[in-house]
Amino acid sequence: MREVIKTDKAPAAVGPYSQAIKVPCGTVVFLSGVIALDPETMKIVGETAAEQCAQIMKNMGEVLKASGVDFSNVVKTTIFLADMDDFASVNEVYAAHFESDPPARSTVQVARLPLDVRVEIEAVAFL
Repeated sequence: MREVIKTDKAPAAVGPYSQAIKVPCGTVVFLSGVIALDPETMKIVGETAAEQCAQIMKNMGEVLKASGVDFSNVVKTTIFLADMDDFASVNEVYAAHFESDPPARSTVQVARLPLDVRVEIEAVAFL
């Protein structure tokens, strides 16, 4: 049985995907890529990658909470950057949410991201 996770405290999907999916194998939650949208206005928050990452982490925290988990349950993330030169500033913001035992992670530079944001992050959490 798979459960679609949806919360209005994080931005609604802007395409054919769910904010997260919870499946009963233990409990694993797969978060779709999160971008820096304000959930109320659906406008991009921040111009720099670091500013956008801060909003992403806020949005991700809300989706995790709606899933019954938090950042301590995240076991894998993938960070997509429009420019690898933003790695250090994004890493600083990201690291503040994983102070001990951070999850496995991949970071890649991509040609383009949805709505031309600078950063997108997806995650897998386990309960």
